Amino acid sequence: MTLKKKIFLSSFISFITISTLVLAGYANLIKTKKEIRFLELSDILSSKSLQLRRHEKNFFLYRDIKEIKYVHTYLKDLKTILKDTKTTYSTEDLLNLEINIEEYEKTFKRIELIAGNFEKEFEKLKPLLSENSGLLQLTESTYIERPLVNAEILEKFIPLDISKPSIRNLQELNTEIIALRKIGEEILNISTALDKSAREKVEKYISFLQTVAIFLFPLFLLIGLGTSFIINHDILSRLKILTGAIEKAGKGEFSSLPIPAKQDEVGELISKMENGLIARDDEIRNKNEELLLSKKLASLGTLASGVAHELNNPLNNIYLAAQTLSKKINFATYPGIINESVKDVFSQTFRMKRIVSDLLEYSRQRIPEPALFNIVDFIEDLFQLLKDYGVMADVKYNITGDKDIKVHADNGLLHQVFINLCGNAVDAMEGHGTIEITINRVKTDVQIKFTDTGKGIPAEDISKIFDPFFTNKEKGTGLGLAIVYSIIESHNGKIVVKSEPDKGTEFIITLPGE
Repeated sequence: MTLKKKIFLSSFISFITISTLVLAGYANLIKTKKEIRFLELSDILSSKSLQLRRHEKNFFLYRDIKEIKYVHTYLKDLKTILKDTKTTYSTEDLLNLEINIEEYEKTFKRIELIAGNFEKEFEKLKPLLSENSGLLQLTESTYIERPLVNAEILEKFIPLDISKPSIRNLQELNTEIIALRKIGEEILNISTALDKSAREKVEKYISFLQTVAIFLFPLFLLIGLGTSFIINHDILSRLKILTGAIEKAGKGEFSSLPIPAKQDEVGELISKMENGLIARDDEIRNKNEELLLSKKLASLGTLASGVAHELNNPLNNIYLAAQTLSKKINFATYPGIINESVKDVFSQTFRMKRIVSDLLEYSRQRIPEPALFNIVDFIEDLFQLLKDYGVMADVKYNITGDKDIKVHADNGLLHQVFINLCGNAVDAMEGHGTIEITINRVKTDVQIKFTDTGKGIPAEDISKIFDPFFTNKEKGTGLGLAIVYSIIESHNGKIVVKSEPDKGTEFIITLPGE
């Protein structure tokens, strides 16, 4: 995970955590606000319910018309409040309260009606109680408060056939009053329960808000400091590795770096630096090897030049003498040993002249005269020429690549390079096999891959094949690949070899392009 992603992820986690708590707190605040409003509502309902009961009792005690008005006023207020809050707060208790208030209103109206009927009937009974004014006043003042007691009094002092309607009214009045008081108690109980429930909810939500407020700050601090510590510790520990490696690199010590498991920006930087140090170390080692080989070749070139010049004249004389002998001698009259000896002297002298010629060619180090030409056509023509001369009679070849690729090189020297490579390939394949040539552009250079299907080169000999005089052939001079290497180097090119025993050999040549 990249450092950018780590920082983003830690910030995102902090943001989500804090946002969740804030949103939870905000949602709780909304609920708290709603519950506070409901608490106000329940408090109003409870207060008005109490006022309703108070005026109800006053009416029963004093039969004051004003008390009836107050009862109806509070009933109207309660109904209005419940109607206005029905859409916002819809609970079972509020529904029950509304039903009970409706029932209470109906019952109270029936009591008013029955009381009015009783008063009309009682007016008819007053003449019969005129002699007992105390009983008359008692009945008038207490018939609502104690209807059954007054029914018994009427039944006792007035004949039943006359008092029966009044007694029936008092009995009905008693039934309705009992029902009204029961409904009134239920209204008080419901309003009290609503008030209590609202207060508990408000307290719970306020407690939650306090908990969130107390918990939020430490959590934010913990997450912020924790993520900062983890990221900083992770980065600083690996930056120390980089600092140490840079100090060592400044002193010329290209030691390897521990590759971190976490591949963020710092990890990638360490990986790149590790790869860069390895590449730099390999480059220095290769340059040292190339410098050593160049010095070796230069020394050998100087020695070869001197030896070749010293041997060239005597060899020419011996070669001419052997040639003259082979022409003048009559092979029929001379013994066989003389004939064989002359032939052997002639062939070995010719071989030595070839070696001296290679030495001179190697030591001459001719400066290239580069020109631009099509490399594909050049190799096609060369292979066809070798086919015509029988060098590659039983060898197949295949050239792949862009047909328009051109190189900037010395045609004659490059001709010698591919003659030597083809000769070695044919020898390695024992005259039968396939040569693959792949040509590609690599930026501004041209890469030529020369692959054969021969017996390959042993691993221990790979580093020696460009050394002068190194050969595994019985009749080889060991100068062919040394000359190839020298020519490629003189063109500011590069040649490397890849080979495995019994899997063929691949030479990769890089030359300047257009």
